[in-house]
Amino acid sequence: MKLGVNIDHIATLRNARGEDFPSPVHAAFVALEAGASNVTCHLREDRRHIRDNDVKIISELTKRLNLEMSADEKIIKIALDIMPKSITIVPEKRQELTTEGGLDVAADIKRYKGITDAFKFKSSDSTISAFVEPDFKQADAAKEAGFDFIEIHTGRYAGETLQDRKAKELERIHRTVNYALGIGLKVNAGHGLDYKNIYDIALIEGFYEFNIGFSIISKSVFTGLETAVREMLGIIKDAEFARFQHDTNN
Repeated sequence: MKLGVNIDHIATLRNARGEDFPSPVHAAFVALEAGASNVTCHLREDRRHIRDNDVKIISELTKRLNLEMSADEKIIKIALDIMPKSITIVPEKRQELTTEGGLDVAADIKRYKGITDAFKFKSSDSTISAFVEPDFKQADAAKEAGFDFIEIHTGRYAGETLQDRKAKELERIHRTVNYALGIGLKVNAGHGLDYKNIYDIALIEGFYEFNIGFSIISKSVFTGLETAVREMLGIIKDAEFARFQHDTNN
């Protein structure tokens, strides 16, 4: 299982003082050298953190940018010009602090099919993912719309404090992973994942990659970014090894 590191909050810190540091480009290279498989940036319509030039430079220099973006036509045009390694379509509300919930692909499959077709016409090397709730209907819609991946929104799992409800959400995620794999999709996960809750998610077989940002960047304030990335990777690998041992013993 792989780890993508979202570096939006490096840009948030930079923008707070109107400086040109700390550099998201520098952060991208540190995360990759620490073992991350990609760097995730969300180019929001209001450019509150990551900016156009950030994604262009990171994509060109690393070749491992996962661009999170809404289905806004202007943002799509920018993404088509850059053609990052991977694209993740997410819902976006102007006033939200962070992404709230998953994309409703099922509500407009034709629209999203047009978006996936545009990217695949431009390049067969890039992959495109839909950020959705753990729901069979959304997985079916993503497959019909031509997405290569779904990224399961883990925010409800991460935010749940009652253990029985948390367990039910974990099971819902598990079932959706199995279902999505069965219809030919690859599966990522992200949102709200941190050093305490990632282990149980990583025990689920079938995930390709976890995209995690805020908890890693927050920890890096005290440990440094390289150490924070390596620690998160270590937890994921521990869970993967535990699952392997369980499968071997059974």
